[in-house]
Amino acid sequence: MANILWLLSRLDLRNLIDILLVAGIIYGVLVMVQGTQAVQLLRGVILLAMAVSLFGSIADLTAINWLLRSTGQALLVVVAIVLQPELRRALDRLGRAGGITLWTSGREIQIDRVIAEIASACRRLSERRHGALIVIERDTGLQDHIDTGVLVDSAVAGPLLQTVFYPNTALHDGAVIIRGDRIVAASCVLPLAETIVSDSHLGTRHRAAVGITEQTDAIAVVVSEETGIISMARNGRIVRHLDERRLTTLLQALLRPRRENSGVLSRNHRAEGGGTEGST
Repeated sequence: MANILWLLSRLDLRNLIDILLVAGIIYGVLVMVQGTQAVQLLRGVILLAMAVSLFGSIADLTAINWLLRSTGQALLVVVAIVLQPELRRALDRLGRAGGITLWTSGREIQIDRVIAEIASACRRLSERRHGALIVIERDTGLQDHIDTGVLVDSAVAGPLLQTVFYPNTALHDGAVIIRGDRIVAASCVLPLAETIVSDSHLGTRHRAAVGITEQTDAIAVVVSEETGIISMARNGRIVRHLDERRLTTLLQALLRPRRENSGVLSRNHRAEGGGTEGST
């Protein structure tokens, strides 16, 4: 108790700012990992370290204090390894902050054409129950995933997308990646979702769509092979039951910076109950 009173007596403005900065960093890390499996681990580590440190300072336990000083750096390394996916996404978002998007206002007519071709192709694929996974690259490069597929380098066209995803063709099993107004590659392999959503029957295409949007700022459009339901994933969240018009509206809101409306996706997400579609 005397140690705590002594610490409080020496608290000045600089120390208070120091404490607030540390608290802000801890809060930011917790916000970054919110909704992931790492949040419980991180909270446990922080609470344990605070409890042991406080107890050691109050009881003047020399061995405990030595142990904390000796293992502190190693513990930080372990936490960094465990939180590697979350740290990667955070650094990626930091690198994108203030960046120049590939979708400039001078190309809005071209963007509208690309969006129209994608939406039209998805409608036709949905009607025929042909599964599809289309990924639209934004600021984060997808070259590593492009290299896993077959290079196409063609203008975005609805008939071409329908042909690629026609059942039993050589390129139908995998993702098509679009960069700007070009289909760069097809049959690409994507990472599966690290934190799976509530539906345990979520298909591989949907898991891949959520996975790529967890790690990058890409947009993924999925057509279910079993039900024909059109879905769209962004930032690790998926919106279901889209038609051609609603898909067009969402893509326009997300790909046109001057007209981007962050509330469009959330409204559609709430309208569908934030659910996920479970077929492949």
